[in-house]
Amino acid sequence: MLSTIDMAIVAVYAVGLFVLAQWVSREPAGQEKNAQDYFLAGKALPWWAIGASLIAANISAEQIIGMSGSGYAIGLAIASYEWMAAFTLLLVGKFLLPIFLKTGIYTMPQFLAQRYDDRVKTVMAVFWLGVYTFVNLTSILWLGALAINTVAGVDLTMGLIALSVFAIAYSLYGGLRAVALTDIIQVILLVMGGLMISWILLEQIGDGAGPLAGFTTLTQQAPDKFHMILNEGHPHYMSLPGLSVLLGGMWVMNISYWGFNQYIIQRALAAKSVDEAQKGIAFAAFLKLLMPVIVVLPGIAMFVLNPDLSAPDKAYPSAMNLLPLGIKGLVFAALLAAIVSSLASMCNSISTIFTMDVAPSLGMVSDGGQRSVTLGRAVAIVAMVIAVIAAKPLLGNFEQAFQYIQEFTGFFTPGIVAIFMLGLFWSRTTATAALIAAIASAALSLLFKLYWPELPFMDRVGLVFVLCIAIGVFWSLLRPRAQTGFVDPAGVSFATTQGFNLSAIVVTLILVFFYTVWW
Repeated sequence: MLSTIDMAIVAVYAVGLFVLAQWVSREPAGQEKNAQDYFLAGKALPWWAIGASLIAANISAEQIIGMSGSGYAIGLAIASYEWMAAFTLLLVGKFLLPIFLKTGIYTMPQFLAQRYDDRVKTVMAVFWLGVYTFVNLTSILWLGALAINTVAGVDLTMGLIALSVFAIAYSLYGGLRAVALTDIIQVILLVMGGLMISWILLEQIGDGAGPLAGFTTLTQQAPDKFHMILNEGHPHYMSLPGLSVLLGGMWVMNISYWGFNQYIIQRALAAKSVDEAQKGIAFAAFLKLLMPVIVVLPGIAMFVLNPDLSAPDKAYPSAMNLLPLGIKGLVFAALLAAIVSSLASMCNSISTIFTMDVAPSLGMVSDGGQRSVTLGRAVAIVAMVIAVIAAKPLLGNFEQAFQYIQEFTGFFTPGIVAIFMLGLFWSRTTATAALIAAIASAALSLLFKLYWPELPFMDRVGLVFVLCIAIGVFWSLLRPRAQTGFVDPAGVSFATTQGFNLSAIVVTLILVFFYTVWW
C-alpha cells in the first residue's frame, strides 16, 4: 500500500500534469483550434518534444509491466525489441519521414489514399481503429490497473476507470499538443523512476555493496537470463527464435511499429521540418538504448529476489513493493506517467484516424475546423469507454501480455509493411494488389499458425512478409493499372545532418557492443 507521503507525491504529479497540459494547450484570445492544431499540434513540435513523446507513447504499462514480466520469464533476450528499435528509428528518420512529410499527410491511411485509392485507405483505417481500441488501448488500461491494484490496493475496476478519466481529462482539450509538450516531463519522471527501482533492486541483490556489485551478482545467479540470442532448445525459443531477432521477422515488426503506425509516427508528422523530426528521432533512439535498464532489468532482478511469483507480469508491481518510503511514490508516479501518456496518445490517434479518414466515408462533414475537433474529442471518449469495458474480458487470462500483443499484431504487420514498402518504392504497385497483399497477410498467418504450429511467430512474420511482397508484385504485373500519387523517391532529399549521421554511428556501435557481450 502507498503511504501518505507516497500518495502526496502522486497527487502533486497528477495536479501538476493537468495544469501544465492546459497551459501549453491554450490558444491566443479569439482563436479556436482547428484540425491541424488539435491532431498535429499546429505542425510546430520541436525535436525534444518529438523524441520524448515517441518514447512516452511507446513505453507504457504493456512495456513496463509486460516486458518486465518477459524479463522475469525469458531474460535479457526480450530487450531486442528495445535495442533493435533504436536502429529502426534511425532508418525511419532517414528513409521514410522525408517522403511522409513531403506529402503533408495527417494520417497513415491518408497516405494510402494518395498512393492507392479510398478502398485501401478505408480498409486499413478500420483495421487500425479496431487494433488500437481492442488490443493496444485495452492492454495499456488492463496492465496499468493491475499495477495500481498490486501496489496501491485499488480495485481493478476502479483502477481502469481512474486511469481512463485522468488520461482523457488532461489531453481532451489540447489534443496532440497537450500530450507531446508534457511528455518531456513524463519521460524525465519515467527515466528517474525506472533507474531508481533498478538501482534499489541491484543494491538488495548485492547486499548493499552497490548496483555494480549487484549486477555482477545478478549475472552470476541468473546466467541463463543474460543471452540475447536464444538457442533452439530454449523453452522460449518460439517467442524469440535465435538469429531471427537480428535478421528476420523482428525487422518487419519494428518497421511496422515505428514507421507506419499512426500512434507513433503522428509525432514526427507534427514536426516543424524534416531536420527537426530527424533530431527528435535520434533523441528517441538514444532513449531506447536505455529502456532495457528500466523495463527488463527489474524483471530479471525479481527472478533472483522472488522466483516463486504466481505470474511473470507481477514482477514489476512486486518490485515496487520493495521500495522505501517516498521512492515508492515517485516510481508509482513514473508508472502512472507512462500509462496516462500512452492512453492519451492512443486516444488522440484513434480520433485522428476516425475524423480524417472514416468520418467522411460515413457522410460526416469534416471541415478541418472546430467541427472536426469536436468530433475528435467525442471519438476519444467513446474509444476509452469501449476499452474500459473490454479490457478484463480480453486480457484477464494472459500471463505475458506483451507476448500476446506481439503474437496478435504479427498476423497483420507483414501485409502492412509490404503495401507501404511497395507503395513507397515501386511505382507499378496497384491498389488491388495492395488490398490482396493485406488480406493475404492475415490469411497466410492463420494458415501457418494452424498447420505449421512449430514455426516461431517471428519467423512466420518474416515468411509472410516475403510472400506478401511476392503477391503484390505478381498481381501488379498481372493486372497493371496507371497509378497516381506515387512520390518518386528520386525527387526526395534523403540527406541528413552531420549530427544525425554521428548519432547513427554511435547507436550502431553501442548495439554491436551489447550483442557481442551478451550473445
